[in-house]
Amino acid sequence: MSQGIAAGSAADDPRVSASGGVAASTKGQVSWALFEWARNPYVLLITIYVFAPYFSGDLVGDPVAGQALWGDLSSLGGFVIAFLAPILGAVADLGGRRKPWIAGFAFVLALLTFSLWFAVPDEAMLPLWVIGFIIVANNVLFEFTAVFHNAMLPEICSHKRVGAISGLGLALGNLAGLIMLLFMLWAFALPGLVGWGFVPGEPLFGLDRAAHQTERISGPITAIWLLVFTLPLLLFTPDRASSGLPLGTAVTKGVSRVLKTLRDALHYRNVATYLLARMFYNDGKTAILTFGGIYVAGTFSWGPLDMLAYGVTLSIFAVAGGFVGGWLDDHLGSQKAILVSISGTAIGLVASLLTTPTSVLGIWTWTPETVPVLYDGPFFNTVPEAVYVGLVILIAIFITAAYANSRTMLARIAPPEKMAEFFGLYALSGTATAFMAPFVVGAFTRWFDSQAAGMASILIFLAIGLIGMLFVKDERAVAKD
Repeated sequence: MSQGIAAGSAADDPRVSASGGVAASTKGQVSWALFEWARNPYVLLITIYVFAPYFSGDLVGDPVAGQALWGDLSSLGGFVIAFLAPILGAVADLGGRRKPWIAGFAFVLALLTFSLWFAVPDEAMLPLWVIGFIIVANNVLFEFTAVFHNAMLPEICSHKRVGAISGLGLALGNLAGLIMLLFMLWAFALPGLVGWGFVPGEPLFGLDRAAHQTERISGPITAIWLLVFTLPLLLFTPDRASSGLPLGTAVTKGVSRVLKTLRDALHYRNVATYLLARMFYNDGKTAILTFGGIYVAGTFSWGPLDMLAYGVTLSIFAVAGGFVGGWLDDHLGSQKAILVSISGTAIGLVASLLTTPTSVLGIWTWTPETVPVLYDGPFFNTVPEAVYVGLVILIAIFITAAYANSRTMLARIAPPEKMAEFFGLYALSGTATAFMAPFVVGAFTRWFDSQAAGMASILIFLAIGLIGMLFVKDERAVAKD
């Protein structure tokens, strides 16, 4: 960094990164954000709207058992991430470079995601346990890419731009998901079911809907998208220089460094309090995403067409959520922005659970035969369905905003010298207890014999996280030697 830059006010100088180095160019910053564009379709197509309901309803053959198994797979992945992510973050801090790790994890993630094309019912091509292994491995790889990607944020832009660039990434990610969902809807779900002139008469590429090819194609499409749009990050976003430290030495020192950081938690009390609070509210958000699609498919008896339309609708507004998160962060500060995001998510969840196929907010109720119909269309044509979608739109906005706010919060309070290590702990706080929310949701569902009761249990995690955030300060920690 030049003396001219160093002499200025680093906090206000757009040429100085939040970690004190030289900030990336606009192209480099946008390319960093575009990696969210590459990754996010995996979340929407595979884990929420297309493959997950297909896995539960068709591969397992029982929505309840399928939901339980999906939760088990998520929990197993969480254990692996909890153990390895902090160590990998410390290794990245010691070794310097982040992009080679991102490239390697992204490539394997794409390869395994492509193989989901062979996930057919009755284990005709892949055994169910292999499909389960792929899901676990993908969840782990997906989170590992996030560790190294997030750690780059404070090194590519100024302190004042951290919130905006983080929000841009989340917005672009949701926009990419929206584009992919629209394509899936137009190319595979609507053909043959509606008489709209702009929709093909049959599913594209001659795919057979009866053989579930229109759902299985989500794997290859997501994989190709990931590979193509990872390239801008690898080509245009600057990386740290390699330290020259051998990998084995970096791993050994990385483990020691993580253990020391955990021992020094008292010194990093503010960061530790934040990560603990995030552990709970992030579990709640993740549970909403994990079980939301399965819940609404079971509650309203929605099929692939409804689910894709539902995903498109939510993704449109989730794009806005990334910008809302950035705006809240820049105007309120990270801590208050997170409080707003958690509160909005909780209120939206309560209201949505009070809305059923024959009821709106638990106030207006009808018999199944007298539910008001809004229009003669293929989806969301009753009043309860339309109200439910409207309420979940609010949840989508606040969840996306919370993701942006959370990443920005750590980038602003963690010591720059240990940024990747703390983003490893950030991944740990987001997944270490990932088994808890699925377990609690399943337990409440069984105890009360109600999907709604299971979803309502998520409020416990949101409440604990909200209370914890009240004790977090928006100030940067100083690294302990």
